[in-house]
Amino acid sequence: MELVDIGANLTHESFRHDLDAVLERARAHGVVQMVVTGASRDGSEHALALARAHPGVLYATAGVHPHHATDYDADTDALLRKLIVHDEVKAVGETGLDYFRNYSPREVQLRVFEQQLAIAVEHGKPLFLHQRDAHADFLALLREARDRVPAAVVHCFTDSREALYAYLDLDCHIGITGWICDERRGTHLRELVREIPAHRLMLETDAPYLLPRTVRPQPAHRRNEPMYLAHICEEVARDRGEDAQTTAAASTATARAFFDLAATIRG
Repeated sequence: MELVDIGANLTHESFRHDLDAVLERARAHGVVQMVVTGASRDGSEHALALARAHPGVLYATAGVHPHHATDYDADTDALLRKLIVHDEVKAVGETGLDYFRNYSPREVQLRVFEQQLAIAVEHGKPLFLHQRDAHADFLALLREARDRVPAAVVHCFTDSREALYAYLDLDCHIGITGWICDERRGTHLRELVREIPAHRLMLETDAPYLLPRTVRPQPAHRRNEPMYLAHICEEVARDRGEDAQTTAAASTATARAFFDLAATIRG
């Protein structure tokens, strides 16, 4: 069984001391490729550096998360345009809107989201998207750009059935994380995940965040890492009424097509 983690924040400081071990554990659990999320100016540069250091295993995105929208300036825009042309950089993002935290003012988030949508349009790259408590504004801007970009994934989907179908109607992909394992706030996803077409469903950990609450034993450090994608796959498969091998094969094929990833070479 081969799995692709489409969203791993491997530039996070918690991975600095043991990244090689993290990648080895991922491989041992069938996670053979990972897309490293670029969520800030520095993080996007670091994501590319990691992808170059681990060719064929790690890939990158380049973008600025809405939490960091106030840091987006002309130099940042120029840097993202420079990064996105590299073969290892597979999507623009993580970009979008977050009205739950509002770490950046909403008007700034909207402007920065539009600027990154423009980069994806101009360079013909997929979108790696974030949305929380901002569905209406997010959807309005995405609609304007959707037919001018090759693909878009709503990363870490946690929203309602109405939102799910709005994204599917725009031919978007859906990323499912360990949020589905959270009995406090993710139970609705166990029903919704059955309704996502196999060719639109992708899996991710969002490591080091969102450690699946159903993992046993729970690691003492509470850090999520790509190895736990296998656990997420098993949970999603059960909720979809299929075996894990089926879910893994479909999600992996979908991820490789979406991000234009090379098939792994067995050694």
